[in-house]
Amino acid sequence: MAAMQKDVSEKGAATRKGTQGGEHDEGPFGATYRIEDPDAFARNVMRLMEEGGKAFSTMLEKAGKQTGPFSFTSEMEEASKVLAEVAQHWMETPEKLAEAQGELMRRYTALWAATLKRMTGEESEPVAEPEPGDNRFRDPDWSRNPFFDFLKQAYLLTSHWAEDLVENTQGLDEQTRKRAEFYVKQLANATSPSNFVLTNPEVLRETLKSNAENLVRGVHQFLEDMERSRDVLRISQTDTEAFELGKNIAVTPGKVVFQNDLLQLIQYEPTTETVYERPLLIVPPWINKYYILDLTPEKSFVKFAVDQGFTVFVISWVNPDERLKHKTFEDYMREGLLEAAEAVRKATGADQINVLGYCVGGTLLGTTLAWLAARGERPFASATFLAAQLDFSEAGDLLVFIDDAQLTALEEMMAERGYLDGSRMATVFNMLRPRDLIWPYIVNNYLLGKRPFPFDLLYWNQDSTRMPAANHSFYLRAFYKENQLAKGEMEIAGERLDLGRVDIPVYELATREDHIAPAKSVFKGARLLGGPVRFVLAGSGHIAGVINPPAKNKYQYWTSQETATSLENWLETAEEHAGSWWPDWAAWLARHSGKRVPARHPGDGPLRVIEDAPGSYVRVKG
Repeated sequence: MAAMQKDVSEKGAATRKGTQGGEHDEGPFGATYRIEDPDAFARNVMRLMEEGGKAFSTMLEKAGKQTGPFSFTSEMEEASKVLAEVAQHWMETPEKLAEAQGELMRRYTALWAATLKRMTGEESEPVAEPEPGDNRFRDPDWSRNPFFDFLKQAYLLTSHWAEDLVENTQGLDEQTRKRAEFYVKQLANATSPSNFVLTNPEVLRETLKSNAENLVRGVHQFLEDMERSRDVLRISQTDTEAFELGKNIAVTPGKVVFQNDLLQLIQYEPTTETVYERPLLIVPPWINKYYILDLTPEKSFVKFAVDQGFTVFVISWVNPDERLKHKTFEDYMREGLLEAAEAVRKATGADQINVLGYCVGGTLLGTTLAWLAARGERPFASATFLAAQLDFSEAGDLLVFIDDAQLTALEEMMAERGYLDGSRMATVFNMLRPRDLIWPYIVNNYLLGKRPFPFDLLYWNQDSTRMPAANHSFYLRAFYKENQLAKGEMEIAGERLDLGRVDIPVYELATREDHIAPAKSVFKGARLLGGPVRFVLAGSGHIAGVINPPAKNKYQYWTSQETATSLENWLETAEEHAGSWWPDWAAWLARHSGKRVPARHPGDGPLRVIEDAPGSYVRVKG
């Protein structure tokens, strides 16, 4: 490495005239990597050591309190156990281990040969390249500068080799293999050279240019995040001061017209003179807050639905504390979805209504529909599922966190408080995409010393909610762990549930890159329903694939008239459409919404206005 740095310095570094007329070597990284003011740099390094000591002490103090599932400590322990099991399998076959190590050495040799060619002025093809969309290595010096190019490729070769090693491990059960793959990806993302000062060209340039002022700012911002955090570190992803509910986010005009212990029901003001006869009730996930569907006006799914002539109601779930620890999944069905639906019928006079469930709200909706079918009740004319799972056999990386040991530990922790703190679930979701949701903000906030950019979606992502113990425990065990609903084994409120008896028209949306509700999982759940299902696949992931307004024309979607037994077969006949799926859904819903009637305003019917949207429940922090 030292020889390579010396050669890069001799061949690539320039000299410049100093302020005293002398010439100064620009260093081994090239002409742009030099300290601007050595005295200021030294002072800031001293400040960094002082402030960094405080930050380190605070971090150790916090780490000592971070016990239980989904904390850094517990996940490191789990990773150690799983990867030790992988290592043990390889140690039992030393000849295969030697072959795998030899393959890594061959890759390194090829990289070294390619690097030497570049250093002597010859053209050389990269041995390893980042995947499309990998923004960690977008700075030009990752390719232009031989030193950083070598680091980048060595990292990519090693991380790919480690992933292959897990994939090729013989004798692992499938659950252990999935967990090992997950933790290897976590470690690979954590050890990327883009995450360290001396091995990230952008950070190194900024450190030398600002005389390490960026690192001092970064330590201060780290301390601010530590002070704001509860159970686990919450890295700031956006400028939280840039948004205010009801002012520049969640601003679609409406009123709260009903509430109970679990929810507030918002009815939105119409924007058309006439509306469809059947109203629409939207059931968002209680794991997050409802206004993901009502961000800024140009991104608001709620506003879009209102503008199409639908009378729209949305559930705003309570942010529960220990007083609601005994609320069960059945309570969320009866006191939540069903009481809200009854309030909608009362407010509008409609015999039947349409209903939409997003993510966990969709799982609750599917369960409720099966319960109603078992009782022969039909309060809903149609149902829409957005990125919602009914069959959890293909639930993706979240299954990594679902085993008896982790669930028992989680239940013990929730029993003490009566709820699961929102920061823990937020950490889990961020860990599913660490390259996008963790490390870019560590680099931006703590290494570059920049404030995060204001972004409405990330503001919502940080506005987490708590989960009551009884409900969350049932959800994780009955759905994720045992997949009872899909198997026909679930009993709720005295009824055995069968999704095949749900025969109302359904619009089922999956998103192609979903890491929370994988498209394959959503497709399998849709096939369990007994009625006509319009299955639609949208581009992008769990959030961006759903919040895709037509004006943006950003992502595509696919439809097919053919039935299929698997998502792969369905895609073979699927037709691609440019733009948003929203108009396709609106046209479908209109066909199930009856005739047009005079527009309904909140408070017109027997339900009185309680307060303006977005209401008070959504303002409670988690």
